[in-house]
Amino acid sequence: MFAEKILSGEKRFEFRRSIYADMDVKVALIYSTSPVKRIVGEFDINEVIFGPPEALWEKTHHSAGIDYLYYSEYFKGRKTAFALVVGNVKRYEIPIDPSVSIFNFTPPQSFMYYPRKSNCVNKREKAQNFKFDF
Repeated sequence: MFAEKILSGEKRFEFRRSIYADMDVKVALIYSTSPVKRIVGEFDINEVIFGPPEALWEKTHHSAGIDYLYYSEYFKGRKTAFALVVGNVKRYEIPIDPSVSIFNFTPPQSFMYYPRKSNCVNKREKAQNFKFDF
């Protein structure tokens, strides 16, 4: 559901309750959950923005790809909300089965690092690492 909204341009922000440590990550892989269970594309991370959940919603609601009820439940009890600003999006012609390329792959709850040098996806010069975004 969210994967298709990112690929279509409807969802321009990917929300997170916490953020990854390596701020050099510039590309996120888009994993489509069941029944697809494939990496279906990627997007450039233009920026990571954060703030109190209400303030972040005010900045992002126009292209959140989710409604306020879903958003508020997701950040319930949190003092800080994070959002990846979706940049250029690339849909893969042939979705990638990560279980073939990544030993013992199980989709993480939020994200995982994956080295750019792997055979999982075509190399792009501008990024050294990917962040799987779920």
